[in-house]
Amino acid sequence: MGNARNLAFWAVLFLLILALFNLFGDGQASMNARQVAYSEFMTAVDKGEVKSVQLDGEDVRYQIADGTTYSTVKPEADEIAEKLIDKGVQVNVIKQAQSGFMSLLGVWLPFIVMIGIWIFFMNRMQGGGKGGAMGFGKSKAKLLTEKQGRVTFDDVAGIDEAKEELEEIVEFLRNPQKFSRLGGKIPKGALLVGPPGTGKTLLARAIAGEAGVPFFTISGSDFVEMFVGVGASRVRDMFEQAKKNAPCIVFIDEIDAVGRARGVGIGGGNDEREQTLNQLLVEMDGFEANEGIIIIAATNRKDVLDPALLRPGRFDRQIHVPNPDIKGREKILTVHARKVPVGPDVDLRVIARGTPGFSGADLANLVNEAALMAARVGRRFVTMEDFEQAKDKVMMGVERRSMVLTPEQKEMTAYHEAGHAVVGMKLPKCDPVYKATIIPRGQALGMVVSLPEMDKLNYHKDEAKQKIAMTMAGKAAEILKWGEEHVSNGPAGDIMQASAIARAMVMRWGMSDKVGNIDYSEAHEGYQGNTGGFSVSTKTKELIEEEVRELIDAGYKEARRILMENQEDWERLAQGLLEYETLTGEEIRKVMAGEAIHGDDGNTPGGLPSVTSVPKTKPAKGPDAAPEPSA
Repeated sequence: MGNARNLAFWAVLFLLILALFNLFGDGQASMNARQVAYSEFMTAVDKGEVKSVQLDGEDVRYQIADGTTYSTVKPEADEIAEKLIDKGVQVNVIKQAQSGFMSLLGVWLPFIVMIGIWIFFMNRMQGGGKGGAMGFGKSKAKLLTEKQGRVTFDDVAGIDEAKEELEEIVEFLRNPQKFSRLGGKIPKGALLVGPPGTGKTLLARAIAGEAGVPFFTISGSDFVEMFVGVGASRVRDMFEQAKKNAPCIVFIDEIDAVGRARGVGIGGGNDEREQTLNQLLVEMDGFEANEGIIIIAATNRKDVLDPALLRPGRFDRQIHVPNPDIKGREKILTVHARKVPVGPDVDLRVIARGTPGFSGADLANLVNEAALMAARVGRRFVTMEDFEQAKDKVMMGVERRSMVLTPEQKEMTAYHEAGHAVVGMKLPKCDPVYKATIIPRGQALGMVVSLPEMDKLNYHKDEAKQKIAMTMAGKAAEILKWGEEHVSNGPAGDIMQASAIARAMVMRWGMSDKVGNIDYSEAHEGYQGNTGGFSVSTKTKELIEEEVRELIDAGYKEARRILMENQEDWERLAQGLLEYETLTGEEIRKVMAGEAIHGDDGNTPGGLPSVTSVPKTKPAKGPDAAPEPSA
């Protein structure tokens, strides 16, 4: 319907331009001819000065011998054609229309078209259409249909609790009597909260596919415009559409764009955003009840939302959508692996075990990267090796085999990474080491990766101390091998990671007896980008820094002691890395024990999945600095 209307508009506009062109073209031609009296024309004819004549009804245009053109009007009863022919003048006669209707149409058509265009735009200004220059106040919500790719709950995995909450809403829409006979009311809204990529929007699409009711989708930013009142108008229009299609579901993605708390910040908030939020609050739970309209919204910034938006009666359910655990990751990988041909050697549980902290979007990207790598080398299906390489690429960056390292740099990297691996394997609370490499990836010249036996939900004090020791083992190895004066800037990322763990222990986790069980993270100026918070004394700041330094120094001394006690294992592992470049966990144990490694080509990349990287970096910035662990 909209396309037909646009086509009609352009067709009318074309006819208008054509009519105006003809009108002004004729007028221009008339203006080019000099107007003279009819008697002067007849005198010129009698003298034989007229060369040619064009007769158009009463209008006469003639040309004299020197090429000058004149025009005049003859009397209606005067027939001059025979006289002109007798004088030898060339006569051209323009045929006249039989009806006066076409003549009138030619005169009035431009005015009729202009009036039609004016009526068209007035209709748009009064709300006759959603789009165009005047359709500011109309809702941009789109009605989702199955033609756009139907998604069901079978396509959603790894977030079972969130699915159960939303499946009940779908069941309520399908069979309301099941709940209403006990006095239950359908929830008015459900807020999906979770980190980016965990599947909030996918859940909403699954609800659309399962519910079998109209499903409107809109982004929070679609409400906000530079014109005050437009957002509120769009909210009203969206709910009017929803009422016409009730029962239905309205999904608002990234609701924090319009639902931020009112009156926050210096000078108050944005008037347009606040008016839009006020209208949304009224429509969700005001004087008029919107029965049969369920609002589902998604955000990863619940902390900035207005409290009035979060109360029961508006968003009755707040559903947390977390990053999946190991079982959830395996289910998600299974869902995405349906779309690619998988080899018989692929173990999705091993891949799931090696990807803690991955969101659903990260796992989808991992499967896609593995498929691309398999296609690049011409395989017919995706193998475990492709998954391992894809995981390393996603977590640590692309291999930089083109980087030219001098033998000295390569040797220093090997001893640095061997130090991490040996200390990590000797400390019982460290995650098992599963891979060590001196092939540069991203900004790291080499790295040691380790794999936890299960997902970590909390950190213990002894685990954190041993983690710091493993992290500082790279610097301890360089100093033991080449001395204090020849230590490189390679441990910069290690120091950053150790400092993050130590500061968390002292300032957030209460693991320092001297500092006590006080959260100083907000009070510490500049900590994690914070510049505000409550004040803290200079003495307390000094105490915090002393405790952090003591933890890092203790970790360094522990790493140095382990390397000195296991110097032969350390030396053998460093030489093995120089020879093979990449070693897996079992191969590392064989090298340290002095056993031979049997590989196809002497270079055995791959192995079991990696988790926490302890890299050797060039600068201190970049992906080498591991994130602070969660308490």
